[in-house]
Amino acid sequence: MQVSEIFWTLAAIVLGPFVGSFIGLLTLRLPAERPWAASRSACDGCGRKLGPLDLVPILSFAALRGRCRGCDAAIPRRYLLLELACLLIGAWSALAFAGPLALATAIFGWWLLLLAVIDGEHFWLPDMLTLPLGAVGFAVSILVLREPAWTPVLGAAVGFTSLWLLAWIYERVRGRQGLGGGDPRLLGAIGAWTGWSALPSVLVWAGLAGISVALAQLILRRRVTMDQRLPFGVFLAIGAWLTWLLGPLHGFVG
Repeated sequence: MQVSEIFWTLAAIVLGPFVGSFIGLLTLRLPAERPWAASRSACDGCGRKLGPLDLVPILSFAALRGRCRGCDAAIPRRYLLLELACLLIGAWSALAFAGPLALATAIFGWWLLLLAVIDGEHFWLPDMLTLPLGAVGFAVSILVLREPAWTPVLGAAVGFTSLWLLAWIYERVRGRQGLGGGDPRLLGAIGAWTGWSALPSVLVWAGLAGISVALAQLILRRRVTMDQRLPFGVFLAIGAWLTWLLGPLHGFVG
């Protein structure tokens, strides 16, 4: 392995837990409309500002046994879980790809995880996250994958238009919304990464993930109704990640 490949591999892995910690903060502060860009991290229990030793991903949580050193309040476990998840995404990306594409893949996975958590908990896909995801996908397609400029543009256009049109038809027929306004934007952003030809595979994986959740609810004997809301952004994120890693499903593209 060349030195440059080692750099990109280590970057994808080492940055993972730090990104996971930041994602944990965003998933709490964005839905609550709390400042996140310039404010220092603090304990929600006693308000004590956290120092560098409190903010080392994974290790600080383990050393403090999941408790604030000031007031002994429990540290939200989402931080540890998201740090571990992002470490796994980074390692998976480094194993799947080499060079800059390894880090680009990790960034895609981390971003999808952030959106999935927020949508899963709040049924919300904020434009401030979906639109920049599409812009980064455009840059990766041009600079890393060396695709012509029309490839991510067409992918974004097809992704957005297809779900927007589906939502419009559903609302006309049923008289109510069937998809959230953020879902078309998310699929558009995904299309900027994958290209238009991979979008059917994204939707197939998303559909299978949604069906799996519905079946799991039935097995657990939870009531499932036709009007029950499901966070479709979560399933789109799963479909995008699997399609990016495994490629389009056979039979959907030439």
